[in-house]
Amino acid sequence: MSEQPKVRTTEGVVQGLRRPGHAVFRGIPYAQPPVGALRFAAPAPPHRWEGTRQAVEFGPVVPLSLPIDVPPQGSDWLTLNVGTPDPGAAGLPVLVWIPVGGYLSAASSDPMFDPAALAGAGVVVVTINCRVGAEGFAFLDDAPPNRGFLDQIAALEWVQRNIAAFGGDPGQVTVGGTSAGAGSVAALLTMKSARGLFRRAIAHSVPGLHSTPALARQVTAAFADRLGATAPTAEALRDIDPWHLAAELTSFNAGLHAHRESWGRLTEAGTALCPVVDGEVLPETPWPALTGARASGTELLVGHARDEFRYFSVVSGRYGTFTEQDAHAALELLAPPPDGPRAYRAAFPQAGPEELVETVYSDAVFRMPSQKLAEANAAAGGTSYLFELCWTAPALGGILGACHSLDLPLAFATLDSPVAAQLIGEEPTPEAVALSRELQDAWVRFITTGDAGWPAHRPDGHLTRVLDAEPKTLPYPEQASRRIWEGHSPTPFDHS
Repeated sequence: MSEQPKVRTTEGVVQGLRRPGHAVFRGIPYAQPPVGALRFAAPAPPHRWEGTRQAVEFGPVVPLSLPIDVPPQGSDWLTLNVGTPDPGAAGLPVLVWIPVGGYLSAASSDPMFDPAALAGAGVVVVTINCRVGAEGFAFLDDAPPNRGFLDQIAALEWVQRNIAAFGGDPGQVTVGGTSAGAGSVAALLTMKSARGLFRRAIAHSVPGLHSTPALARQVTAAFADRLGATAPTAEALRDIDPWHLAAELTSFNAGLHAHRESWGRLTEAGTALCPVVDGEVLPETPWPALTGARASGTELLVGHARDEFRYFSVVSGRYGTFTEQDAHAALELLAPPPDGPRAYRAAFPQAGPEELVETVYSDAVFRMPSQKLAEANAAAGGTSYLFELCWTAPALGGILGACHSLDLPLAFATLDSPVAAQLIGEEPTPEAVALSRELQDAWVRFITTGDAGWPAHRPDGHLTRVLDAEPKTLPYPEQASRRIWEGHSPTPFDHS
C-alpha cells in the first residue's frame, strides 16, 4: 500500500488519505476553537503543532439550529477540508465551498460535497465549517457582528497561505455557495476585508436575508430574554451550552409568525438571526454596493431554480393547502411596494392561491436576489453568467419540481448522496447523469477560465442558460417577475 500523503502547512504537517484519483485532508483547523474566552469573538489564528497531525476525519459539526436530531460534537468547529488531484502539483484552480444553509447549518462533512468528481476534473476543492445561528449571527452588544462571515474570511486567508502546498494556485481561487452560502458569497463580494482573497464567485439561489441593526438588536434581545439571560451580550450568553443555545434558537424560529406585526418580513425568513448590515463588517447589502460602484465586479456564475419555494412547501406539509388568505398575506408582505401585489395578480391572471404564494416566495427569497446580483455585478464592471434550473426532480412523483438545492448533487456529481436520493431517486436516470455533467462542466470551465460556456448576462439581452433535459441558452425565463421587481433590490429586514 502506498504511503499516505503529507503536506506541510504554515501551522504544521498534516497527513491525509489517498483515494482513487485524488487525496483528501480533513479537519484542518484554520482558527482556534471559538469557545471559552473566544466564544462570540472574531476568529483567532490557529495554534501551531509539532510532528504530524492526522487529517483523516472531518472536524466537529458546528451547533445546528434545525429541527433535526444531531448529537452534540466537539468544539473544534473552525476546520476545513481539502480534496486535491495531486498534492505535488502546482497551479491548479481552487474552489472554496461555503456549505451554509439558512444561516443555521454548516456541515462540510455532508457527502453531497464529496470532492471526488471535481478533483478528478483537475480542481482543488476546499470545504469549510463556520459559525452559524446564534454563535455566528446573534447581534450582541459586546461582540463583533457577522462572526460567520469573519470565519469565512479567516478560512480564505488560510487558503491564501497554504493552498499552494496542496497543488493549488492562490491566484485562481473561486469562492462558492448555495442558499445562505450564496448569500455569504454575495456579502464577500462587497467586504473590504475579503478583497484579494478570491478571483471568481459561484452563487446558487442567493437569498436576500439581512437585518438592520435596530431590528437585529430587538430580535437578539427577545432571544436573550427567552433564555433568561440578563442582557443580549456575549458575557451573558457565554456560559450557555452551545448546543442548548442552538436548540433554543430552533424553537424561537418556529414561533416567528407571532411577531409578524412588529418584525414584518423577517418572520417569513425562517431564521431570526441573519446577517446584519452593521456598517463595518458588512457595510451595506451587495446590490446597492455593486450598482453604486462601492464594490468591484468580478467573474460571477449565478443562478436559481425555477421552483425554489416548492421544496419548503412540501417539507412543511403546506403544499396544496394554500388559500386566498395565504396568497393575500404573502403578496402584501413580500411583493415590492407599493404596487407589487396588484402587479403580481395582473401578470399572473390565471394563477390560483397556490401558484401566487409559490411565485412570490420564490421571487422574493431567491430568484430576484440572484437575477439582480447578476445585473449588479455586471454594472460594477464584472462578467455575470446566469442560469435557471428547470429540470423536474423525479422523486415523489415529480411534485418537487425544479426545487431548491436540486442543483447541488448535480454540480458535485454526488448523485449517490442521501440528499440526491431524496430528490432524484436511488437510481439516477440517464437524464440526471447528463444534466449533472452539463452543470459540472460549466463549473470546471468557469473555475478554470472564468467563462461558463454560454453568453454573459447583459441588460439588453438577459441571456440565461436554462438547465433542463435539453439545456438551452434563452432570454431570462422569469421576465414577468423581473419586470415587477424592476427598480427594487432586496432591502434589509426592518421593523414593520
